[in-house]
Amino acid sequence: MSTGEEPPSGPDLTGPVLVVGSGLIGASVGLALRRQRITVYLRDQDPQVSAVAASRGAGDDREPAEAPQLVVVCVPPTRVAEAVIEALHTWPRSVVTDVSSIKAGPFVEVVAGLGQDAEPLRRYVGGHPMAGRERSGPLAASGSLFDGRTWAVTPHEQVDPAAVAVVESLVRLCGANLLTMSPADHDTAVARISHLPHVLAVLAAARLEGAPPDQMVLSGQGLRDVTRVAAGDPGLWRQILRANASPVRDLLVQVKDDLDELIAQLEKTEPDVDGLLRRGATGTRAIPGKHGGPARSLDTLYVVVPDQPGELGRLFAAAGDAGVNIEDVRIDHDLGRPSGLLELAVPESAGPTLAAALSERGWVVHR
Repeated sequence: MSTGEEPPSGPDLTGPVLVVGSGLIGASVGLALRRQRITVYLRDQDPQVSAVAASRGAGDDREPAEAPQLVVVCVPPTRVAEAVIEALHTWPRSVVTDVSSIKAGPFVEVVAGLGQDAEPLRRYVGGHPMAGRERSGPLAASGSLFDGRTWAVTPHEQVDPAAVAVVESLVRLCGANLLTMSPADHDTAVARISHLPHVLAVLAAARLEGAPPDQMVLSGQGLRDVTRVAAGDPGLWRQILRANASPVRDLLVQVKDDLDELIAQLEKTEPDVDGLLRRGATGTRAIPGKHGGPARSLDTLYVVVPDQPGELGRLFAAAGDAGVNIEDVRIDHDLGRPSGLLELAVPESAGPTLAAALSERGWVVHR
């Protein structure tokens, strides 16, 4: 890569931007920035991947015509430090960020890799958009992937404030909500809200391996909810757990203590599990609402929906005609019937209104 011309100065991101790694996240960054008319160049270890991302409109997969103002490293966790160091050396005036779900480990590796040369470190700012999909690759990318999602920015003590401002501008241009925290605090947080839940889902799903088919017929939505994320890429999650082993281990030790207590209770004639169940219910209330902040009080309606084309559209249209906003929706598919049970979460005050409106239109509604 050529260093080319000096990139624009100033805290706002005006481009050009070089995205290194053109998979789901990298291509989505490119699409989001192109939506803002920012010039984007794409690079990937596999040129065919960057070519596909370019064909989606995520940027230009040719050599950058000028030095990037910002390099966004979107490679697997084990390659982050290497790619960040290469970008810092190749583009000596560019700000460099990454999107890895682990921050402290790669930062330590970058510091070690730079050795005595501390100047490039001033241009490196870690980041992590809390967004993704079950599918991977540029064909799954979307320019709206980050809209309304939290994007953590993790500056370190040696960083240039102007470099932080450029990365914060990236977050805003991609439509995400900025959250600033230290690399260590970030890793503890994602261990709690992402990595531990994934491990627990994997443990639950692993109990299904070899289960008798006649038992699996009893499966319901609860099982699907608990195990859904366990289908994630094992190779990627192997890297994540290795990179964030210490915080995840600390949380698993706490879970183990709860499991030991639960097992001890279940061995009794009259097990006392109320305390653990109450703690679980309380914990769910700590999860923020869909727009951030405390979760809103919601009413839940259950509607029987025939498994036929157009039925969901008809139901949602009825809710719109009633002037009720649907906050959340889930479908529980009945394996033995040609219908599904739709779970609608609506503002608490709107529950009776929607129930009456749907019943008047012939829907079978339960509350």
